[in-house]
Amino acid sequence: MASEPLLVDVDAGNLEKLPCCGVKNLAHEGRSRKNCWVKKYQKKGLRAKVLLTPDNRQCGYIEYLPGEYAWRGVDAAGYMFIHCVWTFFKQFQGRGEASSMIRACLSDARRAGMKGVAVIARESPWLAGARLFLKNGFEVVDAAPPDYQLLVRKLDPAAANPTFKGGWEKKLKRYGQGLTILRSNQCPHIAKFASEIQQASEEAGLNPKVIELRTHRQAQNAPTPYAVFAVIHNGRLLADHQISRTRFRNILKKLKV
Repeated sequence: MASEPLLVDVDAGNLEKLPCCGVKNLAHEGRSRKNCWVKKYQKKGLRAKVLLTPDNRQCGYIEYLPGEYAWRGVDAAGYMFIHCVWTFFKQFQGRGEASSMIRACLSDARRAGMKGVAVIARESPWLAGARLFLKNGFEVVDAAPPDYQLLVRKLDPAAANPTFKGGWEKKLKRYGQGLTILRSNQCPHIAKFASEIQQASEEAGLNPKVIELRTHRQAQNAPTPYAVFAVIHNGRLLADHQISRTRFRNILKKLKV
């Protein structure tokens, strides 16, 4: 039907033409960074698919790659690992579009002879909730604080489960005293949030360290399961996902920083 959305594979020919996680502006810093990241990891097996409305608006997205290269705090070698999956616009939600994208990922994993598909879920922004995956035959195999779940749908029943890396508190202590902002290019929206938090912290008289995660190994050994963004103060985790400048300022007020 003409009214149905179309799932399009992202490749070298259309990367600069398709919307990127809702961002159309090619000059957007986060989009530019993300596109460079995608090109690099497509060489390692990254697959990305954009769901487009009939009038060419992005209404969904899924991104996955072999677990050896996952940008999350996991050990998922041999599995296809989903970084993110989402749908947008009410008329395209609740119709099974996200499940359809997950099935496409499962098909790619079968063709690649992988053990199965793994994903991190939580009931908070920037990750899908576990319910979506549970209804698609996934099961919870590990958990991490405060509310992360690692789920898997096995294609090889005898395969060992993927796991969280763990050691979160020990990893936090690596960053010492002061404010540290961890950022990466895996999500195009990180550039904006990281910049705003850096500015707000400087206005508060802090001198933040900004650390860019440049490789999947660095991300897998980050101090949170989400891995690709964090704000840390004196070895304490203030945020484990992108937050607004206003929320960050409120956190600083509570800490009396």
